[in-house]
Amino acid sequence: MGASTLSFMALLTLLLIVSNVQCNPNYGEALAKSLLFFQGQRSGRIPQDQQITWRSNSGLYDGHQANVDLSGGYYDAGDNVKFNFPMAFTTTMLSWGTLEYGKRMGPHIKEARTAIRWATDYLMKCATSSPGKLYVGVGDPNVDHKCWERPEDMDTSRTVYWVSSKNPGSDVAAETAAALAAASIVFRKVDPTYSKMLLRTAQNVYQFALQYQGSYSDSLGSAACPFYCSYSGFKDELLWGAAWLFRATNGVKYYNLVKSLGYDDQPDIFSWDNKYAGAHVLLSRRALLNGDKNFEQYNQEAENFICKILPNSPSSSTQYTQGGLMFKLPDSNLQYVTSITFLLTTYSKYMAATKHTFNCGNIVVTPNTIRSVAKRQVDYILGENPLRMSYMVGYGPNFPKRIHHRGSSLPSVTVHPQSIGCQEGFNPFFHSMNPNPNTLVGAIVGGPNQNDGFPDVRDDYSHSEPATYINGALVGPLAYFAGFY
Repeated sequence: MGASTLSFMALLTLLLIVSNVQCNPNYGEALAKSLLFFQGQRSGRIPQDQQITWRSNSGLYDGHQANVDLSGGYYDAGDNVKFNFPMAFTTTMLSWGTLEYGKRMGPHIKEARTAIRWATDYLMKCATSSPGKLYVGVGDPNVDHKCWERPEDMDTSRTVYWVSSKNPGSDVAAETAAALAAASIVFRKVDPTYSKMLLRTAQNVYQFALQYQGSYSDSLGSAACPFYCSYSGFKDELLWGAAWLFRATNGVKYYNLVKSLGYDDQPDIFSWDNKYAGAHVLLSRRALLNGDKNFEQYNQEAENFICKILPNSPSSSTQYTQGGLMFKLPDSNLQYVTSITFLLTTYSKYMAATKHTFNCGNIVVTPNTIRSVAKRQVDYILGENPLRMSYMVGYGPNFPKRIHHRGSSLPSVTVHPQSIGCQEGFNPFFHSMNPNPNTLVGAIVGGPNQNDGFPDVRDDYSHSEPATYINGALVGPLAYFAGFY
C-alpha cells in the first residue's frame, strides 16, 4: 500500500471521526449550562462567585412576616414566588442525578452540589424555624403574577405560607423529606455533619407528613391552586418519601412503609405532581442491582411504565411529534420529557449493569432500546429537531430569545439602577418584540407544541417559560450522555 493510499485512509478515518462527533450534541457543555441556570433563579444574598452577573440580592427579608428567616431558595420559574412543592422535587431530582451520574459529571459535580445546597439550606430553614409548622412558600402568587418586575425590585406582599397539624400538607411535606433524604446521601462523604442534619430533618418532616395526612392544596387554597395543585393526591409523595428514606437509612421502618403504601397506581407520566413512576424505578434498583427479590414487584411496575412510554410498544400511551419529541401535555411539555427521560436513562443503566431485558408484548426491550429513546429526547432539546432550535437558552446558535422570565426580560440593576415598579415592566419590556437583554444561560423552556412549532414570544408562557424542575430532571441524563459519548 503506497503512502498516498495511507494518507487517504487516514483522512477518511479523520472525516469519519469528525462526522461522528458532529452527530452528538456537546453534552458536557449542556451539562455545565444546565447547572449554571440555577444561579439565575437564586433568591437571597448572591455570593461573590456568582457567574450570572445580571442577578443581585433579592428577597432578603422573606419570612419576616412570620418572624423567621426564610431567605434563600429558588424562584420556581419566570416569576418571583418561592413554591416549595416544585422546589423540593427539583432538589430531589438534582440529588438523584448526582447520585446516579456524579462520576460522569467530572468537575461539574461541585456545581451540582452547590445547586442542591442552595435549595436544602432554605428547605432546612422551612422545616426547623417554628415547631409544629413546615413553611411551604413565600410570596402571594396571585399578586405576583399581576406584576412584571425584577426580583431585586419586589414590592409585592411576601406572604408566608405553612402547613401544620390542623392544616396538613402530606404531599409537600413528604416531598421535602425526599429532597432532604436524597441530598443527605449526596453530602454523606463530603460533609458528614451536614448530611446527618439533612437526614434527621428529613425523618422528622416525613413523620409529620405521615401523622397529619391531607393535601396542601386543600389547606392553602388559592396560594397553591391553580399554580401547583396536588392533582395526584399525597399517597405518591408518601411512597416517594419513604423510598428515599429507605435508600438513605436502609431502615426496616421505611421498608415496611414502602410495602404498606402499595404500588397499584399505573401512571404514564412522571412530574413534580405525580411521583409513582419515580418511586418504582428508585425501588427497582434494589431488585436489579442487589438481587433483592422483595423488590421485584417494582421492576414490574417500572417496566409497565416504560412500556407505556416506548413508541413501538403495544401498550404505549405516549404521543410523539413528527420530529420525534415525546408529547404529554400542551403546557410546558418539556417538564414531562426531562423527568421521564431521567427514568429511562436510569433504568437502562440498571439493566445494562445486570444484562437484564424485558418484554413489552412481543417486543424485547434491551438497555439500548431505552437509551436510544432517551437520547432522542435529549438531542431534540439540544437542537436536533425540525426547527434546528435548541430549547436550552445559550446553547447552540439558535435558541429562545424572548423567554417568559422577569429578570431576563428586564434590564439588570447594574444597567438600570432605578427601580422598575409592578406595572412599569409591562411597557415597554414585556410587550416588546426585542430579545431579552439578559441571557439566562442553561434555562430549558416549556418547549414546542405538538406540531414541533415554537413561536418564541414572551407572553406564551406555556411554551416560553423556563422552570427549575425542567432543568433539575435533565442534569442526570446530560451527565449520563456526557460520560457515554
